[in-house]
Parts: sequence; structure tokens; C-alpha cells
Amino acid sequence: MNYQVPRGTQDILPEEIGKWHRLEELIRQFTYVYNYQEIRTPIFEHTNVFKRGNDSSDMVNKEMYTFQLENSSTSLTLRPECTAGVARAFVEHKMYGYADLPIKMYYVGPQCRHERPQKGRMRIFNQFGVEVIGAKSPLLDVETIALGWSFISALGLKDMKVLINTLGDDESRAAYRKALKEHFKNDISHMCADCQRRYEQNPLRILDCKVDHELPIMKNVPKMADYLNEKSKAYFKQVLEGLDALGIPYEVDDKLVRGLDYYTHTVFEVVSVNKEMGAQSTVFAGGRYDGLVEYFGGPQGMSGIGWAMGLERLLIALEAEGISLADEEGLDAYVLCLSPEAATTALQVVTELRAAGYRSDMDYLNRSFKAQFKTVDRKKAKVAIMIGETEVQNGTVNMKEIETQEKLTVALDVVVDTMDAMFHETEDAHVCTCGEEHCTCNHEE
Repeated sequence: MNYQVPRGTQDILPEEIGKWHRLEELIRQFTYVYNYQEIRTPIFEHTNVFKRGNDSSDMVNKEMYTFQLENSSTSLTLRPECTAGVARAFVEHKMYGYADLPIKMYYVGPQCRHERPQKGRMRIFNQFGVEVIGAKSPLLDVETIALGWSFISALGLKDMKVLINTLGDDESRAAYRKALKEHFKNDISHMCADCQRRYEQNPLRILDCKVDHELPIMKNVPKMADYLNEKSKAYFKQVLEGLDALGIPYEVDDKLVRGLDYYTHTVFEVVSVNKEMGAQSTVFAGGRYDGLVEYFGGPQGMSGIGWAMGLERLLIALEAEGISLADEEGLDAYVLCLSPEAATTALQVVTELRAAGYRSDMDYLNRSFKAQFKTVDRKKAKVAIMIGETEVQNGTVNMKEIETQEKLTVALDVVVDTMDAMFHETEDAHVCTCGEEHCTCNHEE
């Protein structure tokens, strides 16, 4: 039998994991300075967390992995996105009662959607996302976009732009829905099945159709901006002014509606314009949501905003721009075992080095000296430690610093001390940052 990963999934192999670790490290650095804290929600939730009422999104209607266990009436769904789960957790744990609102959270983890697999679109994929719940401010909309924009800029990505739109408040959206239904009413019967369903559920989602987007009726569709009330216009104006102030380039896209029904006011996508990305060019996207907290039983009118970034797609964008995140880090030491009698001693040395914080490994295959030394090169080891029968008898090891080619024979009990001496860096003298040429500051010795 030929065993392979299910379609739309992948293995991330040891030689590839370094770039993932680098991404995750940067994620935690950026969320830390923005004062966001991590939240971890279950990989599956009750189905009604995601399938809420008359939802028109493809994710809810076509792509969810939903199941029931034998002898159970409970319907569970593997999470297709994290926003709903975070909002559920916010309400369940009464985070709305915290003294310091809003609550700023981030998450990193896998999501599951039954989509057609293609480059940049997997059935199990990893997302980094942020959610800010408990305050409604254009400045927060700007801040969340700025966090994501700063993150991708720090990675070195340049072929990026922000697409942004507003869906307005409930009043504005109701007026726009009415206008859209009037616009499409004579043509909807000739449009795709998804559009026909969306016409009844949420006509805004017709604007996101990938099948009928070239139809004449789609060319002169009413614009959301014409149906915004003054309050919604003022809100969006502040968001754009904030982006201008921070120097974040953007383009207003009046057909941008996003794929989920819970969005209100600001919606946005950050896309790559690099041709290598193909159709899956969106790197991160999100928007504001006003009714989600209330849906889960939380206080009325408590708003949130967030976005999600696909890490697989981010790595594709980095590759498209020729950006390498991380080379494999070399070993501090590799222990060559030169005889079977030395194996236990070699293991002791490796264990002591690891206890002292040195990244170390040894040979377990009884290979020749030449073969083991090739591993020293492949693993980019800084120090080679050689132990044979003679060394065991003498209570010594032979050490070779690869860069300098310096060789030492030392006692077994000073191997760690010798490594410390090799890796020791002279501490830099204190450099004052007060700006005075003749510093008179009192520095601690």
C-alpha cells in the first residue's frame, strides 16, 4: 500500500523547519512590542460557532470539515478560521469585564478548509492572526494594519500593496443591500448558483464572485461609497488619514467585501503584486466586526477588528522576491566516536555539553573517521571532539576548532571549560549613549 499525506496537506520536513521557526520568532517579537498577547483556542469547536444563521460565505457553506461522533448528537467542526473561536473565548471567559479594554490578542496555528488545493491554498494551512476586541476606533483599525505591514516590511517584502474599503454601519449596509438587489434582480437568474444564493443571503458577496465577475451587469454595479451615511464616511476618512500619517500606501477598492459575513466598516487585504504569486496573491486580510461578540452572548455593541495571514502563502511571497529567512544553524560541537569502546564516553561528553547549553551531536552508526568528519562539515560544527579507545584509557579527548584548525588534548572533566574558553567573547567596554563627548555619567562597573 502506498501511504501518502492526504490531498491538500503537506509535511514540513526538518530541513525546512528553520524558516518556520524564524517566522514564529518574528511574530512573537512584533506582537510583543505592540502589546498583543497570545491566545490558543481548540482545533475544533461546536459547529454553530462558525455556522451562524443565514451565512452566505463559501467557507461556511462548502468548505467546513464537520463531524459527529458515534452515539453523539453534538456537531463539531475543525476550525476553518480563528476569529469566531477567539470571540467565543472572549465572551465565555468574560474578558469584556477586564479593566483594561480593548483586549489585544494574537494566534498562530493550523486551520482546515475543504478547498481545491493549488499553489498557496491548502486544506490544512497555518495562520498568524490578530484580534482586538472591546473598543471601536479608527486608530485601532490603523494600528492592526500597521502591525501586519511592519511585519512584512521587516521580512524585506517590497512587492506589496494595501487594498481597503468600508462596508459602513448597519444603516449604510442595509441601504446598499437594497440597491444591489435592485441592480441584480433582472439578471440574477442567469448568474451562477453561488450568486443566486448570495442574492438572498447577502448580496454584497456577489461582488466577490470569481465566476461572473466579467458579466456586463458587474461592470456598472452601485458603489458602496454612494450609500454611506455621514457617520460611516467620517469613520473611514479617519482610517485613511491614519494610514497616510504612518506612510502606509493603500488603494481604495470599492468592490472589496471579504469572504465572511461578520465584517462591518473597514475591510482590507494586503496583496503581493509579484507575478510569481499567481492567483493566490493575498498575504493577509481582515476587517472590523461589530456583531460577533453579541452573537456569542456578550455585551451589545462591543466591536472588534482583526486579520489573518497565511504563513504558507507568506513563504511563497518571500521566495518570489528571493528572500531567504534562515540558513540552518550549525552545531557547536560534534563528537566523533573512533572505537566501540568509546561509545559510552562519547555519549557522556555529548550529554555534558548539552547540559551546558552547547548544541551537540555524535555518531551512532560506527562509521569511519572520514565519514564522521564529513558530518562535521555538513553540520557546520564549530568544534570536533574525537574520542577513541586510547582517549578513554587516558581520560582525555582531542578537540579541534574548525575555523582556526587549532588542536587540543584535554582531560575529560574540562571539556566544557575548554568549550567555554573557545566560545568566550570579550565584553565590550561600556559605550555611553548620553551624547556628551566627555562623559561624566556615573556608570556601574
